[in-house]
This record gives sequence, C-alpha cells and structure tokens, in this order.
Amino acid sequence: MSLASLQMPLGVTGYQYEAAAQLAEGLALRVAEALRVAISERGRALLVVSGGRSPVAFFEQLAQQALPWKQVQVGLADERWVPLDDPASNEALVRQHLLQGAAAEACMIGLYRPAESLEQAAHLADQAIASLPAIDVLVLGMGDDGHTASLFPHSPLLDEALRADCPHAVLPMQAPAAPQQRLTLTLPVLAAARLSLLAIQGPAKLATLARALQPGAASELPIRALLKAPLQLHWSP
Repeated sequence: MSLASLQMPLGVTGYQYEAAAQLAEGLALRVAEALRVAISERGRALLVVSGGRSPVAFFEQLAQQALPWKQVQVGLADERWVPLDDPASNEALVRQHLLQGAAAEACMIGLYRPAESLEQAAHLADQAIASLPAIDVLVLGMGDDGHTASLFPHSPLLDEALRADCPHAVLPMQAPAAPQQRLTLTLPVLAAARLSLLAIQGPAKLATLARALQPGAASELPIRALLKAPLQLHWSP
C-alpha cells in the first residue's frame, strides 16, 4: 500500500517520501511556506503543532527555516497535564527542538495550567485559548488507533470534543497510556485552521488512514473528523 493508492477527498493532497528524514524536511518547507503567506496577508501567523516524539525531526528542520519568527505564535493541539519540567511535557519538547536559534523569537502559547484538577486546568486553558485568532497552520499526527491531538477513541468527553458546535476551545481528555490526563483543542478550533497538515510514518498508520478515509463514525477513528480540505497528507514508510 502507498499513499497514492488511497482515494483522497476533494481538496486533500498527498505527499509521499522515501524516509522519515525526507518527510521532516518536506513538511518543514511546506509549513514555512504557509507561514510566510499568513504573515504576508495578516502580519502574523499562528502555528499549532502536536507533541510526542514523532515530530522532533520536523521541529528541528522548521527551526532552520528563514522566517520572521517574531511574527509567529506557536501553540499546541494537545498537552499532557504535567509541569514544564516533566519529560512528558509537549511544551517543553517544542521549546527544546523548535524554539531554538532564530526561532526562539516566536511566541509560545502553552496549554498547561497548574490547577487543583484536570478539569480546572482545562477551564483555565479554555479561557486563554478562546481569544486567539483562527489557526493559520495546523500540523497534526495520528496514532495507530486513529486518535489525533488528544482526541482518543472511547475517552469520556470525546463526543463533546467532536461536536461541530462545541462551545469549548479546550477540554480535558483521558488517554489510554500514561500520562493519561491530557488537554486537547476541540474540533471547532482544529477544523477552522486555514491549512492542516497530517504527518504519519509507517505501514500501520497508513493502514489506519486508509480505514479512516472510509465511511464511519468519527468516534471510532477521531482523525476522520479532520480529513477534509484544505488538508495535506505527508507519509513515509
């Protein structure tokens, strides 16, 4: 199976690479191009990325791109509810691998908030994120189970987070793996991005993507809710 063998929805484009290193470089070039367009049109750009170890090479490639980084805001599609000094922190990962060199001039907008409970932390993050403009460039990943951001199948608040009219920008979410307590942007915020890019690696994730492109409920494979134009799919074996 290859990316080219999948039937893409109208307005969805696919990019296939020989290896992960080429994917990271190609993704960085596409994202940088879209950020330049946003800055040219609106004077600033809001980039939202996903965490985890998979995008590290992409972050390091993007940090090397020639951009007016002072005009870029960087946010997160999801976060583990852990402090910034925890190795599992997505914000710490982004600061370490993306906000380096010239890219350190970008403004980081984190989701983590210290609070007495995950629900209170989500409420505080929701209040802060709700005032942001629409996302200019959204870079997502996907798990073998079809989750994206921290929209996990069978999570108690998944149906609420996937509502097109969900009134919250951020909701608490429970992941099946530690650290289980997460914060995630909701579907209305993610779907409003001017450009979305989905980056995945390996045959297992390609098989999941093929399933997600077939008709079915987004609650089974949450990535389904975001497989719509304008979207770029980036894949390497």
